[in-house]
Formats: sequence, C-alpha cells, structure tokens
Amino acid sequence: MSVAPELFLYNTLTRRTEPFETLEPGLVRMYVCGVTVYDDAHIGHAMSAIVFDMLRRYLEWRGYHVLHIVNFTDVDDKIINRANALGRDPHELTEHYISEFFQQIAALSVLPATFYPRATQTMPEIISFIEHLIAKGFAYPAAAHTDLPDQDVYFRVAKADDYGKLSRRNLDEMLSGTRVEVAEYKESPADFALWKAAKPDEPYWDSPWGRGRPGWHIECSAMSLKHLGEQMDIHGGGNDLIFPHHENEIIQSESLTGKVPFARFWVHNGMVQLVNPQTGNVEKMSKSLGNLVTIKDFLSQHPADVLRLIVLGSHYRKPLTYNADVLADNTRRFERLRGALLPATGTDARSPAVATLAQASHTAEQDFLVAMRDDLNTSGALAALFELVRAINIARDLGVAQEPLTAAQQTLRDLAGVLGLRLADPNPTAPHEATPFIDLLVTLRSELRAAKQFALADSVRERLAALGVVLEDTPQGPRWKVE
Repeated sequence: MSVAPELFLYNTLTRRTEPFETLEPGLVRMYVCGVTVYDDAHIGHAMSAIVFDMLRRYLEWRGYHVLHIVNFTDVDDKIINRANALGRDPHELTEHYISEFFQQIAALSVLPATFYPRATQTMPEIISFIEHLIAKGFAYPAAAHTDLPDQDVYFRVAKADDYGKLSRRNLDEMLSGTRVEVAEYKESPADFALWKAAKPDEPYWDSPWGRGRPGWHIECSAMSLKHLGEQMDIHGGGNDLIFPHHENEIIQSESLTGKVPFARFWVHNGMVQLVNPQTGNVEKMSKSLGNLVTIKDFLSQHPADVLRLIVLGSHYRKPLTYNADVLADNTRRFERLRGALLPATGTDARSPAVATLAQASHTAEQDFLVAMRDDLNTSGALAALFELVRAINIARDLGVAQEPLTAAQQTLRDLAGVLGLRLADPNPTAPHEATPFIDLLVTLRSELRAAKQFALADSVRERLAALGVVLEDTPQGPRWKVE
C-alpha cells in the first residue's frame, strides 16, 4: 500500500505541482537567498523569511530534518555605494544591518537557519569555483581596464545548451533590445560576470586574476555547494530572482558539477504590493518609489503575528497587496485567535458539547493537513484554525469545563505553531522590558546549537535561567517565559 506524499509542491522549473521527494530520505536540503545588507529590511524581506520559515516548520512537523541555509550578500555594488555615501566602512555597515536583521526575524518568530553563510567568508570557495569553470571552458578571464593589471572573469553562456530553462527564455529573447556592441574583453553580451576587477576605493580580494571581488550569482552557487553539496532539494527566494540570478546559478553550478538538476524544486514567493493612497493604483514596493514599509516600523506599531497572518492569508506564490484595510482585517483575526485561548467560564465536563469540541479538534487537524499538503495552502489551513476557534468559543459559551477546553486550545496552539503563530496570552501583562534582548540571546543559543557549540549554548541557557528566564525547546522552536 503506497503512502501519500506529505506535500505536493509547485516547482518553478517544471511549472507543475509535484509530489515532494528528497534526494536523501528524511533529509531536506534547502537554500534560500537572503538579503543584501545595505539598508533597513522591509516587509517584502519579511514575507520571504516567513514563507520559507513556514515551509520548514511544516516539513519538520511531518518528520523531516531540514538543513536550512540562508545567505547574506555582504559585498555588492549597493553596499559599496551606500557605504561611500554615508562615509562608513562597508564591513561595519553590513555588520550593523545583519545584527538588526537577526533581531527582527527573531521578533517575527522565524526559526534560526542552520547556517547563515556570507559572501566575504566564502572567498576561497568562490575563487576555486571560478578556476574550475575556466579549466572546463565555461568561463574566461578578460582584461577589464586597459590601465589596470586586474581582470574580469565571465561565464561563457554560448557553451551552455540549456541556459534559460528556469525562466523559459531563449538567448535571442534575452538579447532582444540590448546593445549589440560587445566590448573587446567580452565575447557576448549575454556573458555574465563571475569576478569583477577592483575599482579604486572599494573592497577587494587577491585572486589569480588580480585584485577584485565576486559577481553576485557565483556567491550563492559557492555557498550552497559548501554547505549542501552538489545538489539540493529546495532552492527558494522571491520571484524577482528567477532571472537572471537563479538562472545563472543553475547554469554555472550544473556546468561545474555535471549534476542535473542543481535543485530538485525551485520555490518562489510573490512580491509585496502597496496601494498608492493618492492614485489608488497598486504599486510594487521598492526603494526607488519611496514606498517601503520597514520591518522595524511595522513591529513598532503592530504585533508580529499580524504580519504573519497577512502573509499566510494569501498564497505564497501570489502578489501580496498591503494596505490599511488588510492590516485592520488581520489585526481583528489575530484578536479572534487569541480570544479563543481565554479560560473556561463553566464546569460542565459531561455536556454533549465536550464530544462536539473533541470532534472539532480532530476535524481541524485533518483539514489543516489537507490544506498544507496542497502546495502550502495556508489560507485553507487558517480557515481550519478559525473553524476550531468558533467551536472553542461555542463550547465556552455553553459552559464546558476547563479540561476539554484546554485540550482544544492546545490543538489550536500546536497547529498555529506550524505556521509560526505564537498566540500570546490574550490577557498579557505589560511587555517585559528586556524582551528584545532575551529574543536575541535565544536566537544566539539556537545558532550555537546548530554549529554544535553545545557548551556555549548551555552556558547561554544557564545565564538566562539565573535571570529568571525559563527556556523550553518545542517542535515549533524555542519558547521562553519569565518566572
């Protein structure tokens, strides 16, 4: 008798929803493109983090071990330009925004990734990757500047027969509308940079081609190869990365290793859109339009679970429209979820409502699983939660005792936890003034455990306990409370 797959997942590469199968039974190798750390992270970054955190939580709930890699791009034109404009050291700038990002995703209940590699910490692997591509004829060095000894290195796109298979573009379409002139150091306009010769006053690393720094695309290929091996189960990111970033990752990785496919599933989340209050038009959220909503600003005014509900209320592959009405609707939904955790008002343990509530809990679990199995249908999963909320509230109104009510409430908490919803006490005291710092230490402990530095992780836990902070490890991640 065959066992039904735990998940049917849409694959951007094949344009089909397919049964999820891993390269190695029980283990998921997942790489997600992270942020370029040059400015405040916004709710678009939060959406991607929440989507892939939800995917990870679901897979772990179904019994998989997930090796989860999220990179930081910490050397890039945007970083260099921003640092120069502010008169700051690029490394100091990136460290500042990385630290902020860790605090913000912890506040959003995003589980720490297994590793957070950085481009600047992967230079030997990047250089070796490029050397092997040159040796195999897929890349070539070229003098970038006649007055400098340093060279660019380009990927030779014409040598790759299936370039464009992710974005479904052919080479002619890619070149349509581009300049046809080819500089003497570049063989084709389609060729993309693997290594960039150093310019004055910007960071550089020594290489066989002189001083320079890597191109954006090669960074992710080298980091994924280092931490996950030649192939992976899931490669994720926003759908704005499909071309050229992910397309270029595929071609350079498969050209190096000869292993196809580089990633078994390509998973892409949609983009956040905002409604322009003056025109009523829906616009892509972008820095150039000046319509960014930063994570910092959102969390200063609203509970983190509200942003989770906004993201999870829409399908992860679709554009997400954010406006005041969406915010208000999901704030009310958040209060409904929390309200279901209020204590019983009666003592009836034998009412028919007890059996009805137990059945509602069972139905919610089944409906939740069916929805999530169907390409992570989180709106359907939330509908199952709200049906359980309705049943809990009816049972409370009918005077059901606390014990059966608690069982149903625990089911609600557990299923909500799969989605990363924490559902704080509906009658909370004032927020603990040290909450941001405790969250940061809890995140640090998780990273230490992932790095197998267990003695240091235990030391963090013991110091927290000495301060009255009780830490509990759960399938949905660590939880803490102050006693």
